[in-house]
Amino acid sequence: MEDPDSPVVPGRMWALGLYRSVVLVLFLLRQNPVQEAAGELFGGSQATVSRRWRALLPVVERVLAGRVPDPAQASAGRVVLVDGTLVTTWDWASEGTTMFSGKHRDTGFNLQIAATLAGDLLAVSTPVPGSRHDLHAWRQSGFTEAFAEREGIGDLGYAGSGLITPRRKPPGRERSAGDKAANCAVNTLRAAVERAIAHLKDWKIFATRYRGPLTRFALVAKAVTALAFYKKGW
Repeated sequence: MEDPDSPVVPGRMWALGLYRSVVLVLFLLRQNPVQEAAGELFGGSQATVSRRWRALLPVVERVLAGRVPDPAQASAGRVVLVDGTLVTTWDWASEGTTMFSGKHRDTGFNLQIAATLAGDLLAVSTPVPGSRHDLHAWRQSGFTEAFAEREGIGDLGYAGSGLITPRRKPPGRERSAGDKAANCAVNTLRAAVERAIAHLKDWKIFATRYRGPLTRFALVAKAVTALAFYKKGW
């Protein structure tokens, strides 16, 4: 195999073998460029970039899948913070289901993120259409069973889930001083899950608009999750 530190020469990338192709896949996940731009950088055509992406993304995910911890084991003895995030897409519908999120006023997938009080990632759910609110996505995630014996904290979108959430404003009245203090404490703790989401979105395919087929996004999400845990040393 070629020296991985050798420079990429236009037109030669595809002769350099597997290493460069894997680097290409990681680059696409990390920076989310259009494939034409990736081809220019790596010395190949858009069609070749697309073929390598389709062929090697599942391999990357399978190789790193063992780095993803079991949510129940990873959360043992911990408080679990939960929040949803929208990964935006170009597409409006998937199998008859709208992707439009009224909360975010954009189209995409809802991912449920679980983290510790220190902001360390615990789990990332299977994506659901953006039209689904956080409570529905939480119930579909499988996390309700994994974290059943854990104390969990979420925002008001999880009211009725069994998680600790801020207290709603009473109809026609202001919140009491006690409610305001309780909400402040909950929101202060919840800030850590926002940090976990921010770190996860260092992978720009989560932070900028996903342009690929919607049917492949679940695989993309699994690959990014595995890479995030690999980077953390799980």
